[in-house]
Amino acid sequence: MILFPAIDLKDGQCVRLLRGEMSRATVFSDDPAAQSRRFVAAGCRFLHVVDLDGAFAGKPMNRAAVEAIVAAAGVPVQLGGGIRDRATIEGWLAAGVARLILGTLALSDPALVKAACRAYPGRIVIGIDARGGRVAVEGWAKASERDALDLALEFEDAGAAAIVYTDIERDGALVGVNVEATAALARRLTTGVVASGGVAGLDDLRRLKVHEADGIAGVICGRALYDGRLDLAAALAVCGDQAC
Repeated sequence: MILFPAIDLKDGQCVRLLRGEMSRATVFSDDPAAQSRRFVAAGCRFLHVVDLDGAFAGKPMNRAAVEAIVAAAGVPVQLGGGIRDRATIEGWLAAGVARLILGTLALSDPALVKAACRAYPGRIVIGIDARGGRVAVEGWAKASERDALDLALEFEDAGAAAIVYTDIERDGALVGVNVEATAALARRLTTGVVASGGVAGLDDLRRLKVHEADGIAGVICGRALYDGRLDLAAALAVCGDQAC
């Protein structure tokens, strides 16, 4: 189970939001590239990056910061936020981003996402962000009536590298991962699921690890790492070292 440390970008800085609210951002670093190097030096083999401004604007807004992270990290970077067309997909992959997370686009243009999965095998991840089991898009600002499982099943045969499942109500709140919902989703899919939202400590990682055989392939950790609640070395040891 892979641990993905999160680097969320707002105005070129590394921040964490509370339940996806841009007005409730805490700045943890003004040098995202340096933060990426710290994570890698501690043993992380992947990085999870989100262009928060891009998610709301519908286009890349933190390009310089993302490119600096890619250049500095030396490990695969997966990126989400503001990726809404084929040109942006191609541009980020050409810039060295290893995997792209497509969330809003998965709901608005599933045919394009499936085409991207075919064109770039192993490099497209489906982002499913849910509030009360329903998918939210455009930086979580808009709710849909689409069920999270229903959307995930639509991409079962698309060849996506993984599905990132985020419980919005828990994101950044340090209240614990929604292990039950994440494991239930993973059991219904052949595509590996990356859990996101609410990690508060090692117990969350241990509970997720139990469901690795159900298809939980990774976990994204953010605020708990930044505020010291989660020791990174101990977290990596719990997660193990299996590829996602």
